[in-house]
Amino acid sequence: MKYFGLIWKNTWRKKVRTSLTILSVLVAFLLFALLNALGYAFRAGEDVSSAERLVVIHKISLINPLPISYEARIASTPGVAAVTHASWFGGYYQEPRNQFAQFAVDMTAYFALYPELIIPPEQLEAAAKNRIGTVVGHELAEKFGWKIGDRIPIQATIWTKADGGRTWELDLEGIMRSNDPRGSTAFMLFNHDYFEEARAFGKGTAGWYVLQIAPGADPVEVANAIDAQFANSPNETKTSTEAAFAASFAKQFGNIALIVQLILGAVFFTLLLVAGNTMSQSVRERIPELAVLKTVGFRDITVLGIVLSESILIISLGGILGLGIGWFLVQGVSQQMGASLPGIYLSPQAMLMATGIMIGAGILAGLFPALKAMRLSIVDALARG
Repeated sequence: MKYFGLIWKNTWRKKVRTSLTILSVLVAFLLFALLNALGYAFRAGEDVSSAERLVVIHKISLINPLPISYEARIASTPGVAAVTHASWFGGYYQEPRNQFAQFAVDMTAYFALYPELIIPPEQLEAAAKNRIGTVVGHELAEKFGWKIGDRIPIQATIWTKADGGRTWELDLEGIMRSNDPRGSTAFMLFNHDYFEEARAFGKGTAGWYVLQIAPGADPVEVANAIDAQFANSPNETKTSTEAAFAASFAKQFGNIALIVQLILGAVFFTLLLVAGNTMSQSVRERIPELAVLKTVGFRDITVLGIVLSESILIISLGGILGLGIGWFLVQGVSQQMGASLPGIYLSPQAMLMATGIMIGAGILAGLFPALKAMRLSIVDALARG
């Protein structure tokens, strides 16, 4: 650190150029923060999924329903401790932009399989007894200002009612929370019996089944046994871990992880070109000065370190500013969009990765100019000066 003053002054010898380079780095790491937070939101369901639960879906596609009669057969499979079903509803509240997840479930069985969802017992009992009762996450309740006893109209985009209507009115009987800090409760649950009775089509089916593995049972054997039961039937099944099921939901939006990686790859490649060009110009302009440093006793390795440190410093300044701004933006977006896209979060792992990228990019951008400075001939450099 004894050369930090020299490194700092050299970094700012061309203030406009350095400022523009730092601004470019800032934008790159701002995008890194935002895209990583977005990617985390799509992975959130997979990250918090329990390894003790399996999900049974239609073998062809998640959107194909399964007969409700499958529940009893799944429950009788050795190694299955408990089973319930759920169906995607896909509606919105008041306006199409107010979309969030809604599921038709057996209230009591569903909460029994998801102990991480916390709800007062009296609220759960009231929701289960009320034919049009519903339970929502506290995030939704806070976003829309709902309270217990409210009548909530949900507009269907898929499931029309038997009478031709699209408005499903639900009584808010409970508000749930999650004891998993990574989880989100930005969704709504309502009674499958009401869903089954009122919908115009698809009667006698459920979207998927969730089952709890019995203690000591092998999940792979249980999954294979379930799928074997329904092999060669009109509705064959595919049983997988809950994490894989959550990932399949995210894939409905496309391969988000690949898209994020491609965008960030292009951004950081451009960043290396910009930073590398800045360092190359800086070294060319200072060839006589570098020669003087060597003349007064600076070793080649010291000159190499000074130039590399300048490069790392420039990228670190821009990176820290970009990550800082990104963090504040992510907090704001998370509050505004928590109900429609839960789990937006800039993780510590992403911050650690960004730190590594700063150092690595600084080294790569400054490596060739630094090697040029290290190999500089004093006589030739002074002659050029």
